[in-house]
Amino acid sequence: MRELVLVRGAGDVATAVAIRLRERGLGVVCTELPQPLAIRRAVVFAEAVYEGRWAVEGHEAVRVASPDEALKLSELGAIPVLAPEGDAVTRLRPEAIVDARMAKRNLGTHIREAPIVIGLGPGFTAGVDCHAAVETLRGPNLGKVYLRGSPLPVTHRPCPIGGISRERVLRAPRAGHFFGYKAIGERVRKGEAVAWCSGEELRALCDGVIRGILRSGIEVPAGTKVVEIDPRGDPQVCFRVAERSWRIAAGVLEALDILGL
Repeated sequence: MRELVLVRGAGDVATAVAIRLRERGLGVVCTELPQPLAIRRAVVFAEAVYEGRWAVEGHEAVRVASPDEALKLSELGAIPVLAPEGDAVTRLRPEAIVDARMAKRNLGTHIREAPIVIGLGPGFTAGVDCHAAVETLRGPNLGKVYLRGSPLPVTHRPCPIGGISRERVLRAPRAGHFFGYKAIGERVRKGEAVAWCSGEELRALCDGVIRGILRSGIEVPAGTKVVEIDPRGDPQVCFRVAERSWRIAAGVLEALDILGL
């Protein structure tokens, strides 16, 4: 049986982590919410929760209904996505847990859950609630492994792309249902209506292409990121895992090497 890593989350960073773990030959199980809110839907395994199956970078994820089904599928080489997680940690007893939910805070992961616990980004403190933490803030330390202390604190600003930060992200103005007008990779102009949310039209704040957009019909809390625009204007980048995600995944592999897996 392969050594098993449970990855909490199946968004863009978690997907990159799961792919690199699988390429290393480890067993991988991702866990997700019953209704994921990942917007980079072309490159996230979270889409398997809705579609049943979803492929990214030549790796296929499959939605499963139980930890036992997840374990069997992982042993066959696919990447199972279990939603919700439920008692998967108790049932699967993974050698390692990677919290890749990118919530900017710890949602309950603790250091005794597995022999190796790794937290990504702000909210984790190595040596306290995890054995290692990985830097997720874009910059010279991206992917850095912390064996003591914490990654850099939250900036509350989207990572800049093409020199643009806040203007490339649209959020739900209030709680309600979301409906998108555009598809991933589609070009948009500043001021153009791209979605409807909670009784209000959302308009692009910059020119570019739709890098991510939430699935239509989803109910969202106020402030949820629902649309992301790439101002560089190249549709192809919307269908590739971001370099930032790969660098964070490399940090996870480095942490596992250091911690002995």
